[in-house]
Parts: sequence; C-alpha cells; structure tokens
Amino acid sequence: MANIVADTQVSEYTLKGFHSWSRGQKVKQLALIALLFASCPSLLAQSTKAKELFAQSIKLFGERKAREAIPFMEQAIKQDPDFTDAYIKLGQLYEFTRQYEPALSAYRNAVKLQPDSPASGAAYQSLSNTLLRLGRYSEALPFLEKYQTLFAPQSAQGKRIAHQLETARFGLEAMQHPQAVDPKPLSSVLQTTPSQYFPVLTADEQTIVFTALKPEGDEDLMTATFNGETWSPPVSLAASINTPENEGTASLSADGRTLVFTACQGRKGFGSCDLYVSRKTGNDWSSPDNLGPAINTRYYESQPALSADGRQLYFVSDRPGGKGRRDIWRSALGTDGNWTEPVNLGEPVNTSGNEASPFLHANGQSLFFASEGHIGLGGYDLFVADNGPAGWSTPANLGYPINTSEDQASLFVTANGTRAYYSFEEQKDGISQKSRLYTFDLPESLRERVRPVSFLKGTVADAKTKKPLAATVELIDLKTNQIVSQVKADAQTGQYTAVLPSGGEYALYVSVPGYLFKSLSFDFTQKTKGEGLTLSVPLEPVTTSASANETLNNLFFESGRYDLAEKSRTELDRLSVFMQSNPTVSVEISGHTDDKGDAAANLALSQKRAQAVVTYLTKAGIQPSRIKAVGYGKTRPLVPNTTDENRRLNRRIDWRVL
Repeated sequence: MANIVADTQVSEYTLKGFHSWSRGQKVKQLALIALLFASCPSLLAQSTKAKELFAQSIKLFGERKAREAIPFMEQAIKQDPDFTDAYIKLGQLYEFTRQYEPALSAYRNAVKLQPDSPASGAAYQSLSNTLLRLGRYSEALPFLEKYQTLFAPQSAQGKRIAHQLETARFGLEAMQHPQAVDPKPLSSVLQTTPSQYFPVLTADEQTIVFTALKPEGDEDLMTATFNGETWSPPVSLAASINTPENEGTASLSADGRTLVFTACQGRKGFGSCDLYVSRKTGNDWSSPDNLGPAINTRYYESQPALSADGRQLYFVSDRPGGKGRRDIWRSALGTDGNWTEPVNLGEPVNTSGNEASPFLHANGQSLFFASEGHIGLGGYDLFVADNGPAGWSTPANLGYPINTSEDQASLFVTANGTRAYYSFEEQKDGISQKSRLYTFDLPESLRERVRPVSFLKGTVADAKTKKPLAATVELIDLKTNQIVSQVKADAQTGQYTAVLPSGGEYALYVSVPGYLFKSLSFDFTQKTKGEGLTLSVPLEPVTTSASANETLNNLFFESGRYDLAEKSRTELDRLSVFMQSNPTVSVEISGHTDDKGDAAANLALSQKRAQAVVTYLTKAGIQPSRIKAVGYGKTRPLVPNTTDENRRLNRRIDWRVL
C-alpha cells in the first residue's frame, strides 16, 4: 500500500492525510533541517578552503536553496576527502532533495572514515533511517547492528536502535512471505480531483464517501453510488457539510445515514480539531452538529470510526490520560442521545507511539488501525485487533504488501469480510504525485480473522396506506437477550439497513408506536459467509388490524412439546411490552401445526402451546381478560405442507388484535 498523500498546505491544521500524517512529514523535514544546521565539532580539523565551501553550502541551504548548496558541499569534500561532517551534510542535502542513492553513498563514505567512532553516529543514524524508509531491510541490518554497539542498551538511543533492528528484521521476514494481494483502482470516473483518499462505504457497498483534494487546496467530502456495474460521477456530499475550509476523514453508519467527520478550522469548536455529526433524511443531510464537550476538548480529536449502527464511536485524541501522544479512544451513545465520557482503549492497542485512523468492522469486534508504536515495516503500519470477553487481542500486522516501509493510511473492510478499500499514492522519483482509490480482495489469512456479517435492507411502510414509516429496527441476541444493533428507518423513505452478525441466533424486531411489531428470526450459528438480504416490511396499524395475523417467529418448542425454551423470553417480553404500551388492546394467541401426526393430538398441542404464551404474559402482569389462547392444529396452514421447509413455516404461533 501507499504512503500517506503529500501535503497540500503548510497550515498547522491541515486535514490532509488525517492530520497527523501531514504534520509527521513536516516533522521529518524539520528534523533534516535541524541536522543540517547542527554544529560540527570536527570542523576545526579541516582546511580553510574546505571550511569556506562547507559554510557556503550551509548558508545556501538556509536561504532555501538546497540544490544550489550541493555542489559547494561536494567541493568541500574534494578539498578534504577526510571531511566526515561534509559527507554527512551532503547526504542530508541529497536526502532533503529526495535523491536517495547519492545520499546513501555519502552516508556510507562518512561511516567508512570512522566506523567505530561515536562521531559517526549521525551518519549511521541517517544511513539506517534512509534504508529503512526505502524498505531495504537487509542492507540496513549490518549498519544498525554496528550502530547499536556505540550505545548502552538501556540508553534512549540504544532503545531506539533496538526498535529499528526489530523493524528491519520484521520487514525482511514480511517481504519474504508476502500476502496474496492484488490492488486494483476503482473507476476513473471517481478521479475528478487531483487526489482522493479515505474511502468509507455503506454495508451494501452501493454508496461511497471519500475525501477529495481540489486544485485550490480545499478538501471536501464527496459521494458516489454503484449500480452493480459502474460508479456514478462523484458529487459534493452536501452544501451543509462542505465549506471553503477543509472537511475530511469521515465515518459512515452501515445504512449511510449517520456521518461523523473532522473539521479543524472554519467552525466554532472546542480545540484544534473537532468531530461533527450530520444525519441524512431522504436525500438531505442535516447541518453538522459538534459532538460536544465529552468528545471534543481543547486538545486534538480526529479520525472518527462509527460502529455499524452508529451507537459506538472510536476516534484519535492527544488528550491527557493516554498511553502515548495520540491514542484511540471509545465512547457510546447513551439512551439520552448524548455521548458517554470516552475511554482510552489502553494496551495492547495503544502504545507509547502514535495510533491513528481506527476503523471498526461491521461485526463490532475487529478494529483496524494504524500505528507507529507496534513493530512493523517502518513508519505507520496497519494492524487489526479483536475485542472479546477477555479484552483486546494483541494487534496483528496486516503484512506486506498491504504494509510497506512507507506510512500506511486507513483501511475499510466490507461487511462480508471479502474486500478492502484504501487510497494508493502514486509516486515519481520518491515524490508523491496523486492519491487514488483502490480496492483488493482480502487474503485468506485475514479473512479468517474477520468474522463476516450479513445485512438486511428494505423499506418499512404502513400495510394499508403504503406510507413510509420511521420504524425502529432492533437486533437482539437470543442467547443473552441483549440488543446487538438498533437503527432507525428513514422517516421520508422508510428505508433501513441492519447488520446481521454470524455465529448466533438473533431476533429482529421492526416496530412503530401504534402498529403491530414485526418479528423475524435468524439462525446464523453455522453461518461462515456474509450476504445481503432484502426485505420490505409492511406494518399493520393497531386500530385496523383485526383481520391481520403476525407470526411470533422467535418462540421455540421441542418437537411434540409445549414447554417454551429459555431463548423464547426475548419474544415474550417484546409482546408483553406491546400489551403494556397499548392497554386497551386485546389479542388472540393462536397455535398451529403441520399435517404430520394425529390431527387430534396436533390440535391439543397447538392449544397448549398458545396457552403457554398466555400464561407467560399473565405472569408478566397482563390481565387474563385481554389474552385469548386458541389452538387450530393443522387447519390453517400458511403454505402447502409439501416440503420440510413449508412444514416448518406452518408450525407457528400467531397473534392478532381482537
């Protein structure tokens, strides 16, 4: 993968490359400048002519004439071939002007002059840094090993060199065992600006939002749609979101209707960079709201990552209380609509170095992020960690060539865990030219780590009038009776998207006040692949639904028995809440069987199963006079009893308003 896209601004608050990268590149340049202007203790030993040429070169560099300074430094070396500091400064001048091979040659010459002297430390440091940056790990190793002998192991410099040695060895091993990755660019239709980066998509992969760099240096959020074959030309996400200032590093909920993004200037906020939220109704995005003082502080907040249902937020901040300078933090959306006090993820995710660009997969467990603190191939690498009962797993490096010696930006992985999207930075002569959107199939080694999820999408509408409804769609784990996901259907269109995790049994409820709720059941205990499902949901109004039956799809009985299984509690509690919320409503609970077995026995079984539901409801406080149990046996099949699947559908408990 690519280095982070090049700087377009000098501003402290540049949004380019999720902020930290652009400043990181600037820091590297400033470090080179500091080295070039650093004092040279051995200068007194050189000839007068060599010292004059050396001084003239440094003076030209101070006047921002780096290329003009190079010939003078070269002449100083010709005057005095043993001029160690001149070799080091020449290498730094070449490096500053991105001429890496001449730079390496100059550093090697400096090391040869005094291979065992601490005075060559700067040459060893620059030489090893450059080789690591270029991914030439095998060449860097002997110089790092020699460099390490010049310092005590527990000294700050000794520890830094040890870290570089780990990087070189890890990088060498990773390149010898590359991941099976074949990145391909997305459509050229999306390339309407000099650069595009930081793509995020909806769960169905039909909508993409990305940051675009315009010729004038402004960054905006753009969006495009996919029709199954081609991408539409990108357009500005919304006039209410994009301004003449910079907007970027967005995160989308799975349904594409909640957006959190970063803005560092142009809006009234709490600190240097703040996070803002906008919500989509129909085709319109709301005016962005600052996420408030719990999330945003006087410190730096950026690079948001929303969970699929928009109820969890991960982001990067340098606020106090972290493990390193910039850490990943997490907050949850409370029932009152406010974000809770953020919690630092701590170890093993965060390090004493910087972490960046978190992305929470739709499964809610796999966290992809960038880090310069964990051992990788150099700079920032991409990692994945999983959140389980015991906490976060040790982050795993995504390997080469997803990671390279260059800094890596964010990664978006699809809900089904098969594809990834990112920005690839095209370079020429070591200089970034433009950043383009790319995709690749996730290699098997990573697919095994990412638990895939399916998604269900469709529309919710009044069964009688066909009017779209702003329904609440909840997914509940039947084993724990806990809400896994909760989303709202669009108030104007009724459209919804809900994520369905693998590896469990789930109840899905679609509800609107004044309507009968819809119950759906998903047994994904054996599911290993994610898929997209489409389901339109008509809801019956309570007042006009006397003839309408709804099936309670999450009631479970053993074959031939009427004892309710423990996992039926979720459904029964949902029906109880409905009855309590509609105190004037009375309902009939009806039991049904398939056509197998004795008809009289089936009739009795259906009656007992219906009565078991009524008994539960009365114990929950519902008046017995409001609930009627009826058994119909095999007399009212939904579908012909011609297949095992049809018979399963006919074995059911229905309910209707009396």
